[in-house]
Parts: sequence; structure tokens; C-alpha cells
Amino acid sequence: MAETLRITRFHTVDGQSQFQDIDVAYPDSKTDAFGHVLRLSRDVDGNAMLAVLPGDLDQDWHNAPNRQFVIVLAGALEVEIGNGECRRFESGDLFFADDTDGQGHRTRAVGGPVRLLFVRLADDFDPTAWAAA
Repeated sequence: MAETLRITRFHTVDGQSQFQDIDVAYPDSKTDAFGHVLRLSRDVDGNAMLAVLPGDLDQDWHNAPNRQFVIVLAGALEVEIGNGECRRFESGDLFFADDTDGQGHRTRAVGGPVRLLFVRLADDFDPTAWAAA
């Protein structure tokens, strides 16, 4: 049986809120430049996608495919940048992958498979203005 991610929707039926459990499948896959098979959900309006990265993921230098928020749903990733600094991102962490050109970064799964939510951002998104109080 293929892995799914259960999400709970609450919505209105006949004027009253109700829960609905939805199992999201990963019907698509993509092989990255390093030979790892990434399992992907269907795209959500061109802006969001769920992904499962294999536990042996070890990507050499690469760029983010587009400007995107990345939310770690389960597991842990280690990201290394050009000066050698590494940071670990675990379940519940959010990072902004914005290096769509240049040297890029390295990415490794730590301790097993990793589930992510990618949220694509517009080219003109300004994180400084967005974060300002």
C-alpha cells in the first residue's frame, strides 16, 4: 500500500462545521540529479506540493528550483551553504529556500525519510517587508 498523509478538513455542511479526513497520496515521482527518487503529491494550484524524500538523500550542490517556503512535516534535513555552515531543520521548522542561482546548497536527510511541504512564492515576494511588524 502506498504511503499517504492524512489531513483533516473542517468545513460547513447544513450550517454546521464537520470534520472530514482526507488521505493525500504521492502519485508522482521525480528523480533528482543525484539519483534519489522523490515522491510528490499533486500540485495545489501551482503553489504548493507535498514531498517524501528518501532516508538516504544526500544531494550535492544544487539550487532551489524556485523561491519557496519549505516546512518540515516529519524527519530532519541538514542544509549546508557555501561557507560550510550547516543547519538542521526538523519537524515543525520552516525555512525559505531562495538561492535559485549561484553555487546553491547541499541537502541531506538525517535519520530516515523526510516529509516536506513546499509553498512556492512569487518572484517579487519581499521577505523583509512581509516579516516587518
